[in-house]
Formats: sequence, structure tokens, C-alpha cells
Amino acid sequence: MGIEKEGLRVSRKGGLSQAPHPKNLGCALTHPNITTDFSESLLELVTPPLPDAKSVLNFLQDTQHYLYCRLPKDQNFWPASMPCVIRGETYIPIAQYGSSNRAKMKTVYRQGLANRYGSVMQTIAGIHFNYSFSTEFIKQCCLFSNVEQSQDEAYMALTRNVVRYGWIVPYLFGASPAVCKSFLKGYHQHSLVEFNDSTLYEPYATSLRMGDIGYQNLREDEAGVKANYNSLDHYIHSLKSGMSASCSEYERIGIKKNGHYQQLNTNILQIENEYYASVRPKPLVKAGQKPLDSLSDQGIAYIELRSLDVNPSLPMGIDEQQIHFLEVFLLFCLLKESPAISTREQFEIDGNDQLIAHEGRKPNLTLKHQSKEVSIAEFGSQLATDLELCAALFGKDYQTQVSDICRRFSNPELTPSAQMLERMRNKNQGFFDDTNTFAKQYRREFLANDINQIHFDYLDAQAKSSCKRQREIEESDTIGFDEFLSQYFEQT
Repeated sequence: MGIEKEGLRVSRKGGLSQAPHPKNLGCALTHPNITTDFSESLLELVTPPLPDAKSVLNFLQDTQHYLYCRLPKDQNFWPASMPCVIRGETYIPIAQYGSSNRAKMKTVYRQGLANRYGSVMQTIAGIHFNYSFSTEFIKQCCLFSNVEQSQDEAYMALTRNVVRYGWIVPYLFGASPAVCKSFLKGYHQHSLVEFNDSTLYEPYATSLRMGDIGYQNLREDEAGVKANYNSLDHYIHSLKSGMSASCSEYERIGIKKNGHYQQLNTNILQIENEYYASVRPKPLVKAGQKPLDSLSDQGIAYIELRSLDVNPSLPMGIDEQQIHFLEVFLLFCLLKESPAISTREQFEIDGNDQLIAHEGRKPNLTLKHQSKEVSIAEFGSQLATDLELCAALFGKDYQTQVSDICRRFSNPELTPSAQMLERMRNKNQGFFDDTNTFAKQYRREFLANDINQIHFDYLDAQAKSSCKRQREIEESDTIGFDEFLSQYFEQT
């Protein structure tokens, strides 16, 4: 398992840092553990694949400690999914990766995202949970259940069940029921109401990040692109169709303006990563190969779960209990029968996901399951029974933790989203002040901790070697950027 955790660098006053990615953290293009996402200010901490929750959290904790020690004194690491105070589109610096063709492509792709969806939406942070089962384990599962399927088929069946039952992740762990008013400045259509002078919220929301003000692909859906999880071939074909069909709206933006790239191309998807999904089957990508081509050639190596909010009340945004639950959930999704998803079922799933994001804790809220209305308490109770059976395979600790989390199905006040709103009410403060209190607290606590010198030395070495690798990439370029892009997209 591995974790990718995003978080904004913010200034002491609480706005988005305008300073470039700190040099002492290394070069974002080639650093394996500390990089950037959309913005120069949006950090991403990446763990390697590790065998258990404790190892992953220790690696993340030591990396986050290193980050606090290396950040300038006037900057902090924002511990929530929804951003700090945003002064507007022009105050969100797009990530820069150097002068190589590869670096320019990453920046132009992000410029395309800014032109298509606006930069503000791209400042939302999340946690991605990567997980794989051993080949032998999958083989034994297939034998045991008398289901003849390859590893790819088993992973796709798992992925379909994550899509099918994925509403439980934002319901149980969503921690973004409120946003700073600055986030929706100029956003005319939304369903949020005022919490106080600085904050908008939805009273029963769990994860606005996963709702229709968050990062999602409504425009892609309208244009007819929808990831199809019914087989690996279907999945690859559905994304490739979005990457090969031009979109009139994006044609209006144009590829270049006054000699400067505005986007990589005018297709519905510039590249496969533009399609936002709560779960993705992932390959081990070969250098220079497109991810979908690697997926086709190498098959699925692991699953990436992308629907996790950063929980501001946890120092790392996630904890061991949550990771153990996710392991159990993914095992359940592997073992549970997983028929193909019909168009009608996909419609139900999409409706459930939006309901949970915006109104998940609403009393008597019902979801659709197999064309029937079912309450969250009832649906959750059915799933809890299966999840607790799966937890037993991991041992007593997992059983206890899963049972504890499953109490949230019938007690929504136990969810992180409910607890966040209650804390804000009790302290009579809005989203920014609530999150900023944690930001300052974590900085103090981490800087007071003993340093893991071995890990710090490792990250210092990575910082140095990442910049050496970036220079080598820049020096190895032999063609211009136009030709590089043309060659990249000509790959079959």
C-alpha cells in the first residue's frame, strides 16, 4: 500500500503562498516523495509501496516532519481538502518543472486545466490510497470462489464494486462540509448557504470536494465520456475515446495564443489523467510510455482510491484505523460478486454519490440500490455485516476498528463532517479559522518532535539527486517542444 497526500503551502496570513516550490525540497519533476500537483503551491507527499498501515504512516509522518523543517518560517502546510483564502484565479501559480520538454508538457497540461475548469477548483487537495494484493492471493481467491478470472479481471471486478459501494467512503470519512467564501467568489450557481461571514456550507454535507463544486467531469459526461469499468479493454477504450474526440468548447480556447500554449490539444481529455474518477486501475508505467498503453501492455498492478478527504483533525489527514477500514473495504470489493454495471445502475450510482456528498447526513435520506429506495442506516447495516466478516480475516484489531467505524451508518453525528461543523459552532468560528488553528498546532507539534535522522538524510539525498536528474533530462533533449508533443501523441 502507499499514500499520496496533497496540501497547499499557505502564507502566515492564510493566503496561498506565491513563492516558488522551495529549492531545499528538491526538484518536483523527478523527486519520488515530494512533488507538486496543479499549482506550484500544491505539495504532494508520496510514500513508496509498503507492507502495512504502520509503515506507511511512519513514512508519511517523517516526510511531513521534514517538510515543516524545510518550509520557510512564513509558510505553513494546509491540513484540509478545501483551500485557504483564495484571492482569485491570477493568484494561483501553475506548477513549473524546469525547461525540459517533459517539464513543459506537465505545465501546459495544467494550463489547459486552468483554461477549461478554472484554477480555483484545482486547489482542492485529497489523499489517494494505493493498494495491491499479491498475485498468489488473487489466484487463490479465484480458485476458492470458483470464478475463473485473470488478475486484470479480478481487479476490474474489485473496481466495479468500489464504484458501486464507493459512497461509503465520503459518507464515513468526508471532512469537507464547508468552504471559505473566497472559494466560490464569482461562482453563481451553487446550493451552499451561509455559515457565518467567512464561510459557506451545506448542513448535511459530507464531502463538498466530491460534490458538484469539487473536481469532477460534468463537462466530460455531457460530451459522452464516461469511464467504463466492465472490463480493462472497455476502460481503456472509454478513456481513449475522450482523448481522441475534439471538443468545440476547447477548440474556442485554441492550442496556442500569441505563441504560448493554452492546452495540450482540444480533445475532451488532453491526457487520461484529466478524467477525474474516484477509483482508477493503475499500471507500473514504463518510462516514456503513456499510462493507458502501459495498462494495456503490463496489466493492472494496483488500485488507486481517490475519494478520500484530508481530515484536518488528524495530523496526517488519515490514521491507522481508517487505513485498516480501507483494506477491509477493498478486500470486500474483491470477494463480493461484481456483475457488469448497466447504464441504469451507473445512473443510480452517480445519483447516490451526489446525494452523499451534499446531503449524506440528512435524516431519512434514501439511496437507490437495485432500483429500490433504501435508507443509509439499512444499506450501511447490510454492508457492515459483510465488512465485519472480511475484517475477521485480518484479525481482532481490524474487527474492532471496522465495527467502530460502521457505527457511523446509524449515527451520522460520529462522522468527521458532522464533528467538524459541531466544532465550528461550539467555537463560533468559520472554516478558515478552524483549519488554521490545526495548521498552526501541527507545525508547532511537528517542529517539537525528535527528528528521524535516517529519513531526513534520505530525503536530503533525494532532493540533491532529483535536481541532478532534472538537469540530465534537460540536457538530453534533442528536439523542440512542438515536435516532442507531436511524437508523444503519435504513440500508439
